[in-house]
Amino acid sequence: MNKKGKASAAGLLVAMGVVYGDIGTSPLYVMKAIVEGNGGIGTLDKNFVFGTVSLIFWTLTFLTTVKYVLIALNADNHGEGGIFSLYTLVRKNGKFLIIPAMIGGAALLADGVLTPAVTVTTAVEGLRGIPAFYQLFGMDQSIIIYITLGILLLLFGLQRFGTDVVGKAFGPAMFCWFSFLGLVGIMNFGQDLSVIRALNPIYAVRLLFNPENRLGILILGNIFLATTGAEALYSDMGHVGKRNIHLSWPYVKICLILNYLGQAAWLNRAIDSGEYSEVENLNPFFMILPESWLIFGVFFATIAAIIASQALLSGSFTLVSEAIKLHFLPRLKLVYPGTSIGQVYIPTVNFILWIACSLIVITFRTSSHMEAAYGLSITVTMLMTTFLLYFYLIQSKRSKVLAIVITSFFAVIETIFFISSAAKFFHGGFVAVIMALMILFVMSVWQWGNVIEERESVEVDLKDFIPQLQELHLDPTVPIFQTNAVFLVPRMDGDLIGKQFLYSILDKKPKRAKVYWFLNVVVTDEPYTQEFTVDTMGTDFVVKVQLFLGFRVSQEVNVYLRQIIQDLMQDGRLEKQPQRYSIIPNREIGDFQFVLIQESLSNDSELSHWERQVMQTKLFIKKHTTSPENWFGLEYSEIKRETVPLVIGKKPRIPLRERENFHPHH
Repeated sequence: MNKKGKASAAGLLVAMGVVYGDIGTSPLYVMKAIVEGNGGIGTLDKNFVFGTVSLIFWTLTFLTTVKYVLIALNADNHGEGGIFSLYTLVRKNGKFLIIPAMIGGAALLADGVLTPAVTVTTAVEGLRGIPAFYQLFGMDQSIIIYITLGILLLLFGLQRFGTDVVGKAFGPAMFCWFSFLGLVGIMNFGQDLSVIRALNPIYAVRLLFNPENRLGILILGNIFLATTGAEALYSDMGHVGKRNIHLSWPYVKICLILNYLGQAAWLNRAIDSGEYSEVENLNPFFMILPESWLIFGVFFATIAAIIASQALLSGSFTLVSEAIKLHFLPRLKLVYPGTSIGQVYIPTVNFILWIACSLIVITFRTSSHMEAAYGLSITVTMLMTTFLLYFYLIQSKRSKVLAIVITSFFAVIETIFFISSAAKFFHGGFVAVIMALMILFVMSVWQWGNVIEERESVEVDLKDFIPQLQELHLDPTVPIFQTNAVFLVPRMDGDLIGKQFLYSILDKKPKRAKVYWFLNVVVTDEPYTQEFTVDTMGTDFVVKVQLFLGFRVSQEVNVYLRQIIQDLMQDGRLEKQPQRYSIIPNREIGDFQFVLIQESLSNDSELSHWERQVMQTKLFIKKHTTSPENWFGLEYSEIKRETVPLVIGKKPRIPLRERENFHPHH
């Protein structure tokens, strides 16, 4: 993992391809959204244009450069970034911190649905500027929708193959894209150097109070679109390393600003000439391209939009897999398609994102309508990150005053952006909110269900049952169940384990085995831990194993277990288990049976109405997500499933009494 710490030319290129996709495609739609939001070019004056670029420049400076590149990137968890990594760093400061982590994570996933829809549609709409295309289809939006849906189908279809091969091409492609942005910007900005004045913050402040600005402070909702990729930049830090982001960001930012200055210079000329004042759906990004470059520009913009969407999809998969391992979400099937560490593909998430993305394109039809939904969810994530950063700064021994000043500064800016974006709620913002709330609902049910189960679980001391287990293990009258019987135990506190596991061995139908294994997986705060502890409790037939796995590590239990049993036999802590019949010569490890105990909510449970609903919903979701054998890599192992009633709370005594004066017939 250390290779990420070092900066290299290859690392800088990968950073361009993975980290900056979202922020790098913002010039496609930011100025367009601002101009349309104000009512078209006919409503603008030059001070308005200077003000918008000034706001974009200072937003990128404060939120992206200062907050994310200089501060948040230092809040890394062994090189990993993102809201869940930040949460694992600070969670010991209080249980309530799970709330901002869950809200931020849900909002970031909702944003993952909108990014591909907005960026790809905007890029494809650029085709209208090509005379041949315009003559054929005119302003018909349906053709744009069909092309966009085709691109999205291809993009989501390719996910199963991993991004290794494509990823190598992404870096150089995005480097060329940023250089192209800068070059086109200079070509326009060179004709009107006066736009350099836009970097003066006075213009930004004046614009907020300029009567020509019809949206007033709500214009910030559109300005904010320029920095939406900042959160992705933090989340993807683990893929490329902090150093590479620090070194590549200045080039990226200069190219972005040059492009915005170029669009501003073109807008100033358009205001002077007045020829575009009646044109609708005008996109300054495509207008600043020389006519002969248009086909190339649209093609390039589409490639950049696909790369941006790809980066967000990879980010969404990583985010969901972290959420599952931190017990925020139910288990889903995870596939590791690439060779690079940490790269994961989740078929269920891919399918849901594809359907949601396509529905958004079909429902909203134009990119202008989608922009309203976009941005709202990401302001929520940014606010939650700021909240968690406060605890991180205090934890890393910074002065409390400094921590309050820094985080309050960002919180105020982000709250203003949030209010501006929330104003677009009825224009499409509600879509982002509904999606985020649905994800949050599943997270809350899962988390609340875990809390109820933990609170009410009945645990017994394994030591008390060693004599009974020994007797059963040696009893020749009971047929042997398996050489190694393995029980996956969700919690293990010292020698305490869930009562249902001993019930399964001793009461159901006694299970005689050479060795009883009680295995518990603990997800650690570090991303890549792979450690274990073993306790044989002074016997050679009971083994308690705790596996400590990082939140980025796959949980293939049988692979780890084989290594542990070999280690124990070599150390003489466990007797060898020679197999009389085997295709493997001198086989010394016996057969395994994994006993998976599923719970169904018993009617005897004493729960409040709400808690019963939560538990039933949780068990319903559990039934429709990945089975434990898939999750723990046991598809090819011997498995026995058992259902035990989940009795929560004390079993109420039933008021049943014997009838008196009852005389049976003789």
